[in-house]
Amino acid sequence: MVPVEVNGRRLVGAAAIRLLSIDVVLTLLVITGGARVINLASPTPSPATEPATVAHVFALSHLTSFTDTGVTGTSPFGWAQLAGYALISRAFERTTVPVTAVRETMVLAAVLCAVLLWLLARRLGLPFWAATLAVVLMAVSPLAIGLQRVVLVEHLAVTWVLAALVLVATPRVRARPWHDVLAASCLLAAVLTSPLALLALPAAGWLLARRRESSRVAFTAVVFTLGLGVAFGPAGPVLRPELPEPGPPGIAAWVALDPVFVVLSMVAVVAGMVLPRTRPLAVSALVIAAVLAFPAIPVELPLALLIPLTPLLVGEVAATVAAGRRPAGHRLSPARRPVSAVVLATVLTLISVAGWAHGFDRLGPGSSGGTALSQAREWLQDNASGAVVLVDDASWTELAADGWPTGSLIPIGSCAVSCALPEWAVLTASGQRDRSRFPAASAILAGTTKVAVFGSVTVSRFGDPKDSPGETEESGARSRAGAALAASAQIRCEGRTRDLLTAGKVDPRLIATIAALATLRPVRLVDFPSVPSEAAAEQPLRHLVVSSGDEAAVADFFTGQRGTFQPASVTRVRDGVLVTYPLFPPSGLLTPFSSP
Repeated sequence: MVPVEVNGRRLVGAAAIRLLSIDVVLTLLVITGGARVINLASPTPSPATEPATVAHVFALSHLTSFTDTGVTGTSPFGWAQLAGYALISRAFERTTVPVTAVRETMVLAAVLCAVLLWLLARRLGLPFWAATLAVVLMAVSPLAIGLQRVVLVEHLAVTWVLAALVLVATPRVRARPWHDVLAASCLLAAVLTSPLALLALPAAGWLLARRRESSRVAFTAVVFTLGLGVAFGPAGPVLRPELPEPGPPGIAAWVALDPVFVVLSMVAVVAGMVLPRTRPLAVSALVIAAVLAFPAIPVELPLALLIPLTPLLVGEVAATVAAGRRPAGHRLSPARRPVSAVVLATVLTLISVAGWAHGFDRLGPGSSGGTALSQAREWLQDNASGAVVLVDDASWTELAADGWPTGSLIPIGSCAVSCALPEWAVLTASGQRDRSRFPAASAILAGTTKVAVFGSVTVSRFGDPKDSPGETEESGARSRAGAALAASAQIRCEGRTRDLLTAGKVDPRLIATIAALATLRPVRLVDFPSVPSEAAAEQPLRHLVVSSGDEAAVADFFTGQRGTFQPASVTRVRDGVLVTYPLFPPSGLLTPFSSP
């Protein structure tokens, strides 16, 4: 009979251990989630499939349709999970950047992975500190942070896989039939989210056979196979996922974030093959790693599955080395040089810290394509609100999230079957590359004029070909008319203003109205403010700050213009009067200056 005092001490000790476990796990979750939130808006590296996934999630959560470019794969079940979180959390309403709104789900998936990884490590028998080490490696690795912040359905798939492995690893004495049903359901959900989850089946099957009775193994296999048959059979048109075509970035861009983590993972996968406790996971990890050699599969997809698995193998290798012996049935002499082990551990720690610092610097903020898209969207709202626009995956989401009618947005992939004729085009760098795959889009875009450039985003206008007859004469006429104005005694202009005027960079409507105003009074041309995006597209400058002895009279002069010469706005500013004309001046306004 156990004395009451001893039994009480045991209960207190067990409670203290549970509380410590809870504290440690909560701390790990804060580290995992915080590191990813801080780097949530980091622009690079970013997979080519992310814009299309975000667009599908936005369309699904807003009950509208979207047709992508056809190279980004499909995952209806994965999109439904992301859209469900967006609806529950109102992510698109809280966040002005659609990509960031969907990336919130990736942070949640990373936190769930941390919890499940810790539970799986403990279920497999790893010591407390080894399980903690595994989660810490995943939490702070720049490679894990960089990949787990981007929108990939594989992050959801690996969460389902880890949940299934935790259920499968339940000790035999505590296992119940519902554990098997849930494990089979989680594996099915993982495969429906991403077909690559099939590569985790060897680990699940091995653990299941190790810890279950044969009848339960057969029951779990039947449940999974039945569900898989229904999902890929009668429900296939709705649920069947497909992998995307390969695209940038390659393996080097991801490995450069954290080469130390990659080396440790490779060593742990090989070493894990000889350690019975984690051998099933090592087999699946080795198979997943082998997929990286296939050029037909984007490298970030198998990496997303590997990142939570390899830290657990690292923890098992560390626990085996620290114990000084292998598990039962193997021989390993105790460590005889603890000082050397400490020195080696210190060197590895310093190398890891250096690698992490290098990777964190690469994850820092920079010029983002999302910022360029926001600028392009604002510019288009000011100049062509509600127009029919040809878009790619990323620009579709940006405009749709801003309230642009989705019926007026024509994705590149559906322009061949669309009845509407686009008036504008907003394409990112990837959209410019994808246009070559669609003959209809390429034919339509051949007749466009580049109007504004925002970093990697180009805004073009249809119906006014850049190489139209008379364009050379127009630019020459602007140059000669501007030189005549600069030589007038009634007009004062200096430095940059004179250079722009004589170089033919000024809108012909401004040139004509300046000439008319100069016949009434002396004027000073203070500046021709430029819109950087329009200047990058070589559009004529359509803004002017002009000064005279009577600013009110100057403002009245421009306000009184009508028809072609009516400004979009006339505003009093500190240096004079700011005059702004609309886009696209008509040709032929400076006909007398067409010839030298």
